[in-house]
Amino acid sequence: MSWLLGRNRQQPQPDPFAGGADGADPEGKTAGGKTGDTELTRAERKAMEAYRFDSSALERAADAAKTLERSKHAREALELSKMQESTRQAEYSTKVKEYEAHIEQAKVEQRRIDHEERRKTLIEETKQQQQRAQYQDQLSRKRYEDQLVQQQRVQEENLRKQEESVQRQEAMRRQTIEHEIEMKEKNRLKLLEHELRAKARVDRENRDLNLEKIRLKAQEHRTTVMEGIKTAGSVIGAGAEAMLTDWDKVLTAAGGLSLLALGVYTAKGATGVVSRYVEARIGKPSLVGETSRFAFLDAVKHPLNYIKRLRSKPADALQGVVLNPSLEERLRDIAIATKNTRINRGLYRNVLMHGPPGTGKTMFAKKLAEHSGMDFAIMTGGDVAPMGKEGVTAIHKVFDWSHASRRGLLLFVDEADAFLRKRSSEKISEDLRAALNAFLYRTSEQNPKFMLVLASNTPEQFDYAINDRLDEMVEFTLPGLEERERLLRLYFDKYVLQPAASGARRFKLDTFDYGKTCSKMAQLCKGMSGREISKLGVSWQAAVYASEDGVLSEKMVLDRCYSAVEQHKQKMAWLSDQERADHKSITGGTIAAPLTFTANKL
Repeated sequence: MSWLLGRNRQQPQPDPFAGGADGADPEGKTAGGKTGDTELTRAERKAMEAYRFDSSALERAADAAKTLERSKHAREALELSKMQESTRQAEYSTKVKEYEAHIEQAKVEQRRIDHEERRKTLIEETKQQQQRAQYQDQLSRKRYEDQLVQQQRVQEENLRKQEESVQRQEAMRRQTIEHEIEMKEKNRLKLLEHELRAKARVDRENRDLNLEKIRLKAQEHRTTVMEGIKTAGSVIGAGAEAMLTDWDKVLTAAGGLSLLALGVYTAKGATGVVSRYVEARIGKPSLVGETSRFAFLDAVKHPLNYIKRLRSKPADALQGVVLNPSLEERLRDIAIATKNTRINRGLYRNVLMHGPPGTGKTMFAKKLAEHSGMDFAIMTGGDVAPMGKEGVTAIHKVFDWSHASRRGLLLFVDEADAFLRKRSSEKISEDLRAALNAFLYRTSEQNPKFMLVLASNTPEQFDYAINDRLDEMVEFTLPGLEERERLLRLYFDKYVLQPAASGARRFKLDTFDYGKTCSKMAQLCKGMSGREISKLGVSWQAAVYASEDGVLSEKMVLDRCYSAVEQHKQKMAWLSDQERADHKSITGGTIAAPLTFTANKL
């Protein structure tokens, strides 16, 4: 009903500064025509406007109500006005509810913001506490470090004072000893001087007696010598006169001397022949260091070992030898062929085994001889050069001795490159060249009596004639991960489990997973040879014997392994550039630079 009340009409707004019902004019004069002493404030003006009343609007509303009463649509207009008012009330209620909902949402958002602020505050307080704790910890550490530094400084000062005191005491002791020695030397010189003076005085007093004694001794000796010469001359003269006057005695003496000379030369030749036979059949040449061939004297000294050896059965050639599977297969073929060659009395084949040291070359050579039912003999190439001119004779004795074996002999020459070097490029002495020629002469043809096995770390140094005499060349490589684990298990059983199970004194084993420990050590022992791993097994026994309670624990086993790996790295670091290149060519890999090893307990 805004139109009814005249709300939609454009009414001129009264000027707030214009005169109102109380008769104020724009110039600020009062109804009485007087100007106010002070200008009204804005709040006072608004209060005055609130009491102003425009009666024209009521008059218009009264006129409109009279017009509406006279209209025939008065009822419909009233109903419409009611409906509009109801709608306006509903809209107002909706807006109120929306406003209330907005207020609630604002409260929820405010609570969320308050909660977030409290959480951030708590986090910030936690950070502050952590920082304070860290700062306190740093202060504590610094104080502790300062205390340690101070203690160390005090200890160093005490140690310095002790060393100075010891040095002073040592200096005083040295001075005392020097003084004592000086006094003793003076006393000894005085005593010696006194003795010499006394002796000189006695000699001066007895000079005549001593001269007379010397003259008597010289006269007696001269008389004795002259009588001996006269007696010998008379005897020899009488004998020579008697023999020369009797021709039968002359012939008898000549025949006796001839027979004596013949007997001497005959005995000398027979002795040489017998000695060579005995040395070939019974003895052992000087170049052979180790052999399984029993000599006569050995059989007499150790009859039980000789009988046990005769009753022993051929063992597996790879028993106790851990190698790469492909290498084991090839060596097994060589072992089978060698055994059948001995049984069928065929010609043996010469074999070269080359590779890094400690990879099982010597061990396999012994096993091969045992498996084939042959004797084995081990000689070192380094023993030939020191013999000089006797080297040729010694080599011939070795091969003569080898031919005398009834079972067949496997001659293993270790470090063969020491005397079998190239004659064209290597600088070797004449004696060593002669020994090499003698060796080539005795191995020019394959033999059914002995088998030649050479071992070397640098086979490229061999003379071409030596390479021409080789039938098989086998390379022994460093053990891989699986081979290292097998070796560790083998030596752990040999050096630890068996002694512990046999009840050895002061040898006990702690409870831990042996297989898992061996697997860990196999990964650590990369690049180590079989000999180094076997020495690691011996070090486990040493750890037990050095312990107080005689119990081997997992920590002790791993500590020994760490130490062995560190020593291996140190050995590799000691190699020269040439040795490093040779080792690289032998192993086919690289050598790791030495690293500081940290014993992290697994």
